[in-house]
Amino acid sequence: MSWLMRCVCLMTLLGLSTLASAFDLQALSVQLALPAVVQGDFIQEKHLRALPQPLVSKGQFVLARDHGLLWLLKTPLQQDYRINANGIARRDADGWHMLPSKSAGAEQNRLFFAVLQGDSSGLQRDFDLSLQGDAQHWQLRLTPRSLLLKQVFDRIEITGGELVERIELLETQGDSTVLRMPASSSTASLSEEQQHDFAQ
Repeated sequence: MSWLMRCVCLMTLLGLSTLASAFDLQALSVQLALPAVVQGDFIQEKHLRALPQPLVSKGQFVLARDHGLLWLLKTPLQQDYRINANGIARRDADGWHMLPSKSAGAEQNRLFFAVLQGDSSGLQRDFDLSLQGDAQHWQLRLTPRSLLLKQVFDRIEITGGELVERIELLETQGDSTVLRMPASSSTASLSEEQQHDFAQ
């Protein structure tokens, strides 16, 4: 569960769209706040030192600027998660239920909203940011600054074009997670079903 939450929290960076001609962190911060909704399929690979092949999971996500994130896992098992200002919730037959908060999870949730809202100053309190490339082909590297995050991540690398296409989380103990979003798209509003999921 912990590695899933690490990926989910970084999914906020999917709010990126085409970067302005002044391609710097300030322009990136503005772009993070622009899309109302970003959604699509994801493929997640968890590379563990003890296993010869990665653990692969697939599903769909919905990132809504004003509501949070739906993380809908389809394979190898079906499980829905939601992250918003209240924390992390999981859906079962009876509806959505909040998961117990932990210090690392709470910190990652705070970072989630810092990125979601385009709060570059908040993000820079915890990461050193390095941006390279142009609006069509760019790479953003996040190097942890806080002691808590240094215990989890060595670095995080995000690459993309119009939208984020790939996120790689390199952990301090040698494991890594690669998250690919091959066909993400932005829309102006949520569907009725998505609104219902966020409202519960």
